[in-house]
Formats: sequence, C-alpha cells, structure tokens
Amino acid sequence: MDRAVGIDLGTTYSLVAVMDGESPRVIADASGNKLLPSVVAVDQKGSLVIGDEAKKYRVSNARQTVSSVKRLMGKGGREIVPEAQYIAAPLDVSDEKIVKVKLGNWEWTPAEISALILRELKQRAEKDLGREVKKVVITVPAYFNDSQRQATKDAGRIAGLEVIRIINEPTAASLAYGLEKKKQGLIAVYDFGGGTLDVSILKLKDGIFEVLATCGNTHLGGDDLDWALARFLLKEIEARFGSKPDQANAIQTVVDACEQAKRRLSTENEITLDIRLSDPEIDYRRKITRQEFEARIGPIVEKTVEPCLSALKDAKLKPEEIDEVILVGGSTRVPLVRATVERVFGKKPHSELDPDEVVALGAAVQADVLTGRMKDILLLDVAPLSLGIESFGGIVSRIIRRNTTIPVQATDHFTTAVDGQTSVDIHIVQGERGLVRDCRSLGRFRLKIPPMPAGFARIEVTFIVDENGILKVRARDLRAGTEESIQVKPSYGLTDEQVEKMLEDSLRFEKQDEEVRKLVEVRNHAQFIINGAKRALVQGRELIGNEESGKIEAALKILEKACEGEDAGLIWKTLNEFGEISNHLAKILMDEALREALARKKEGVFKNPVQSGS
Repeated sequence: MDRAVGIDLGTTYSLVAVMDGESPRVIADASGNKLLPSVVAVDQKGSLVIGDEAKKYRVSNARQTVSSVKRLMGKGGREIVPEAQYIAAPLDVSDEKIVKVKLGNWEWTPAEISALILRELKQRAEKDLGREVKKVVITVPAYFNDSQRQATKDAGRIAGLEVIRIINEPTAASLAYGLEKKKQGLIAVYDFGGGTLDVSILKLKDGIFEVLATCGNTHLGGDDLDWALARFLLKEIEARFGSKPDQANAIQTVVDACEQAKRRLSTENEITLDIRLSDPEIDYRRKITRQEFEARIGPIVEKTVEPCLSALKDAKLKPEEIDEVILVGGSTRVPLVRATVERVFGKKPHSELDPDEVVALGAAVQADVLTGRMKDILLLDVAPLSLGIESFGGIVSRIIRRNTTIPVQATDHFTTAVDGQTSVDIHIVQGERGLVRDCRSLGRFRLKIPPMPAGFARIEVTFIVDENGILKVRARDLRAGTEESIQVKPSYGLTDEQVEKMLEDSLRFEKQDEEVRKLVEVRNHAQFIINGAKRALVQGRELIGNEESGKIEAALKILEKACEGEDAGLIWKTLNEFGEISNHLAKILMDEALREALARKKEGVFKNPVQSGS
C-alpha cells in the first residue's frame, strides 16, 4: 500500500509527518531537526540553498533570500503591498495575476519556491522511510481562497508529489488532538502561526470531526509580532545614533534579533538585546522586559479577538459552551497570546501537543485515512465564505452558504429577465453582502440559449466544492440541453482588509443590505409585470375596448413611477392595485388562448416532436 505523508507548509517553518502504527510522528533530518525553515536563498556560488542553510543568508545577503513566501501564494502584483515588507528579495509586480520573485538569474513564482521546500521535505521523508514518497496531504490556512489553494496544489505537483487532499490547518490540528485525547464535545482551535491566524469551532462526536465555523486573517501572524518590536527598535536606533538603518541586511538583522527576543521573552522576564550593524556602523545594546515587549505587540494580539468572537457567533455558541481550547502555532507560546485566549474563552487553553508540530501530525493522520490505512475517523471541513451568482438588479443569489460542510454540491434555478435573450452571463461571487458590488468577483462565463420570452428559460446552476475547497460551477439550459462550466481559479486573492471587512461589513450592514435587497427584488418583479402587461395590451386591446385599456395604461404609469422611488412597500401596494385593474385583461387573454389551442387540436395541427436535426 502506498505511504502518504502529511506536510505543514508553513510561513516560517515547514514539517513533514508520517503515521507510525497508530500514532503520527514528525520526521527529523540527519541532524535531528524537525523544523525546516521556509527559506530559499542563492549562495555565493549562485546555487539555490534551502532551509537552515538558506536562513544564514537572510542577514548577509537578504536581497537574494526569500522567506515568508507563503504570504504571496496565489496573489497578483497589485495586492502584495502589505506583504512586500516581509520579502527582501526583488519582486516583479507587473503582472496583476501573479507576483514573481527574483533570485539569482531567475524569476520564480511563489508556487515554484514553495515546491523547493516541499521537495526538500519529500527527500527527508524518503530517506527516513527508505522508499519513494508520491502522495501527500498539505495543510493551508482556513482562510486561503481558491487561488491560494490551487497555488499550493501546483507547488506539490511541481515538487513531484500527488496532492491527495488540501486541508485546513486548524482542522488538521484538531484531528491530531482528537486522536490524542479521545474527546467528544465542542473544541475551539486557535491557530496563530508565523503568517496567519485561524480560529475554528469543531464538534467531535463518535469519530466524526465536524467544523462548525471558521474565521481568521491570512495576514496576521508571528511575523507581525517581530516587526512590531523591530519598528520600535529601528526608531530608537535612529534617535540614538542619528542614522536610520535602511539597508535590507541591516533591517533583517534587527528583525531576526526581535524574533529571538520574542522566543526568549516567552520564558524569561527580561533579556539583553545586542545588535551590531555594519551599514551604518552601529553597536546597539539595551535591556528589554516582557512588559515592554507586550506593550508593543498588544494591539496586534488584540486583533485576534474579533475572529474568535466571529467564529463563535457563526457556530451559534457562547464561550462558556466550548469544552476545550487548543493552541496551535509557534506564536501561541507568547504568554500574552495565551492570556488573551484564556480571557476570550473563559478557560485555560490546552497545549499538550507541540504547537509547532500538531498541524503536520494531523495531516499525517488524514493521509493515513485517505490511503485506507485508518478507517474509523471522518473529517468534515467547511466553506469559509458564501458563494453565489449575480442575479438581475445586481443582487447576490447565494447557492452555498458560509460554513457549509464540504465537499458539497448545491443547485438553484434561474430564468431570463429580457425577451429574446440569446445568452446568460454567469457571474460568480464570494462574500456575505447582499449586493454584488460589495462582494468579491471570482469569475464569469456565458451560457448560450435559444431566444424566448422573458421568464421562459430554465437555467440550472450547480456549484460543486470539492474536498480541497476548489470550486466548479456548471450552468445548464434545461429546455435546450446546452451546458457550460468553469473551474474557478481567481487571478488574485483577498487582501488583509478584504478578509476582515467582508465579515465585519456583513454584520454592520445586515439590516441596510436586507432593505436594499427587498427594494431590488420588488423592482425586478414589478418590471417583469410591466413588460408582460405591455405585451398583453398589444394582444388584447381590441378585446377589452379603449376605456379599460386607458385605465390599465394609467395604472402602468403609476406603477412605473413607484419603481423609480425607494419605497419597497409602496411598490408592492401599487403592484397589488395594478393586479386588480389588469385582472380582467389577463382572464380574457387566457380564455382566448385556450379557445385557440382547442381549435388547433381539432384541426390536427399538433404532432409528435421531430428528432433534432431531422
């Protein structure tokens, strides 16, 4: 049976794990190191180096070193501005669909750089197991969108691996923790890693791990804690020495010192920082206490509270209903972080499993499940944001709701709004707002249909989200049998502001959005009635006479005037009044159509339909 491994492709460190019997273990290199720094660099000979060797060049040759490349996965040039500060190597942002990193004489996509890290872990696993490794489960942040997930799959393929599943990091962690503790109940997973934050609420029962809700921030992690202290120190260095370190190597030296300070202050109350810079010549030394450090990182740590509360709200739970809280990610070793989590959930969080290793361990468990070696565990994941299409008037028709368990397939039916349409545009959107303009566009495609009166077409739209969170949309004309589909691969992902704003705005503008939606829907309905009434008047004017026709035309003008306003209630009232005035015309036309149909049947006009094309 094929052995599959689990890989935690992290922002700062990456790991590979495998199942040994009934327990997962992280595979170490020849030196006993389990953590592989997610760093790629070019050495003095112009060769690529990876991991610990590459990390040495972050200070001595920062411009030819790439770390935190995970922040660039699946992104375009115009949206990596918040991430540029973390990448010292030159970036090519000319392509709005994908950013590239310049290393040596080559330009690399983030997926290609990630593939180098994955290949290193693949070789580590093969040496340990004594056999070729082909299959892998890779973890991603829960808030990775379709483009970012696809880029991760591409990285695996480039590394020579078959990615059998992409799973969310907190979900993997909960799987590892559940195996260890054999718990049933409600669990909150707080995953604060090097570059991302994820908070998931899970329900464990009878071997089933179900994600009830997930929330997070793809641009918030331990890197931000390092930089919060680094910015403070850089300003202090400039004030003390009258010179500002602005060279990439000098800045990276300060950031690395801050990372070490963060680690030490997690267990010590006071440390001494000793930073030596060569350009400009600076010898900076000072003591720093945990209290000072916490004052700098406090606002960033507080940003993690809102995703916790949002996840609880989505799961329809209160903090006191949570049975266990699990800490995941190296940043959760910071005492202020742990204290904040305890304050939010009202209970001391667990960290019995190594927070750096737990995601990789869970990925290894899932790999064993998917290769059939373990059969008594079921893992259910969720779609992090709602998915739908644009319907007439610019409103969103949701087809898959946020936090729906995946894999999932959902279908809805639509029609046309204009006479004689020959095609239907399917505009796919993601988000929680009621109007398309406030959501994120994922893609478009067009379905051709035969011309027919408005409302006659029957368009079936199906959304399919697979186990990796990849979306496929299919549209089918039920009358003509034509079909089109698209696998959604967005050209760029969500910025930090978009991730936070989409959920915050959905709550802040919930009532306003509902009012706008009601207005658009009643206007659409009224316009459909107006168009139909105008056609009916042309057909039935001679059947009802000028007086009744005049009353209907007058009522039509009143209805059209009401539609120009913002009062949905008035439009509904006017619609009902128009229905009473036009009811007689509708009845006469129906009777006339019935008489014509009976006459045609009597004359033998109706025949069996012929084969298409005959």
